[in-house]
Amino acid sequence: MTTTPLPTLALGDPNAAFKVYMANKPNFDFGVNNHLIHALQKGDIYACGQACGNGWRKVFNVYAKLVYAAALPLLGSQNFTCWQDYRDGLLLQASSNTSLHFPSPNIDFEANKASIVHLIMGRTYAKTLDCAPELHWLDEEFAIHHAKRIIVCPYFDYRQLSNIKIVRLVALINALK
Repeated sequence: MTTTPLPTLALGDPNAAFKVYMANKPNFDFGVNNHLIHALQKGDIYACGQACGNGWRKVFNVYAKLVYAAALPLLGSQNFTCWQDYRDGLLLQASSNTSLHFPSPNIDFEANKASIVHLIMGRTYAKTLDCAPELHWLDEEFAIHHAKRIIVCPYFDYRQLSNIKIVRLVALINALK
């Protein structure tokens, strides 16, 4: 009897406290396809960016810039001298406390877990999720649900989530504390 391996639904730390959700998934073989959450190894982000193109490089870069700007001690970014070193040295690895989740029919946002932050990339994707009716929209790009610790933000792209918007997002993350 053959069993079909489970698809990878997320990259990063299985016990992450900083979870990002997005509507698409890279067409890249990270070497494992039977784990629901696959921790990256050093060099995986670079290899994925090379294989999947500039769009995925931007996602990883903006994720690293955001975490580095937030300087949350639980994420370890303060141990690096720049966001590029953080991206290459810890982001989405086993002990990073970060994860990147791909479309799933049943996302559990673990309400009332004070240490977890959930970021949903993009208004369009957020509106497809079960939590959509509960979100409080601050404007066209950002929404928040304080009790479930969910923030909706622009897609991780330099134009959509610019440096000034990263500053605003960091303020929203800090408001969840």
